[in-house]
Amino acid sequence: MSITASQVKELREMSGVGMMECKKALVETDGDLDKALDLLRANSSLKAEKKASRVAADGEIKIAENSEYFSLVEINSETDFAAKDSQFRDFAGEVAEYLINNKVTDMADLSSMFEEKRQSLIQSIGENIQLRRLQTLDVPSGGCIGAYLHSDGKLAAIVSIDTDNKELAKDLAMHVSATNPTCLQSEDIDPELLERERSIFLAQAEESGKDTSIMEKMVEGKVKRFLSEVTLVSQGFVKNPDQSIEELLKENNTSILAFARLKVGEGIEVEVKDFAAEVAEQLQK
Repeated sequence: MSITASQVKELREMSGVGMMECKKALVETDGDLDKALDLLRANSSLKAEKKASRVAADGEIKIAENSEYFSLVEINSETDFAAKDSQFRDFAGEVAEYLINNKVTDMADLSSMFEEKRQSLIQSIGENIQLRRLQTLDVPSGGCIGAYLHSDGKLAAIVSIDTDNKELAKDLAMHVSATNPTCLQSEDIDPELLERERSIFLAQAEESGKDTSIMEKMVEGKVKRFLSEVTLVSQGFVKNPDQSIEELLKENNTSILAFARLKVGEGIEVEVKDFAAEVAEQLQK
């Protein structure tokens, strides 16, 4: 049976799958659009499962703003090329729009809503696509939330404060994006993380061969410096490094209630490929 260009185009619009895949499905189903669509959906599912094991460390961060809450969501692709694809951007925009209209705090719930479209996008783009992380903060009564999204769309932060000072909240969000604090104040830091750092500092001090009392002072000094670097209120404000965040907050009679920060691909191990070795391997085969 002869398959027409209009049939292929129609199936392409219905499925979002590439033209060649659509034509192949139509040939296999003798031009039956419904059967061809079912075949593509089945194949897309299988291919999506295979691609799900591939590392997706690029992508985009989206901010969803609502009068009651703000959400950050990380949507991943394998490459920056795919992240700039119009289909990927449309998908990311649709996820953000959904979050604007629906409060979601569990990534599993969000993923389930977009699973079919995600698999269709994988089939169309040819890369692994993942909804990876989600952070949602409630807008506090009498306060506000500030948001900052870096120009490349790959880094963002939101900060909740107890006063209605949107300019300050936005400045704090920009600061959090730039400095990546571990916690709000020293009391909030993970005890295991602090103990691990202390052990490292102690080992370094022991190598100096100095007296025990001097080594203890060295360790405490390094611990104090470490806390000032990873604790948000102790950091120097990025717009005025001579002023700490704690001083900035006191100046504005404000407290930070919560913050969240996402950077695309953060924490994902990406294999560094030796392309020359790959080419040599292929030539040997």
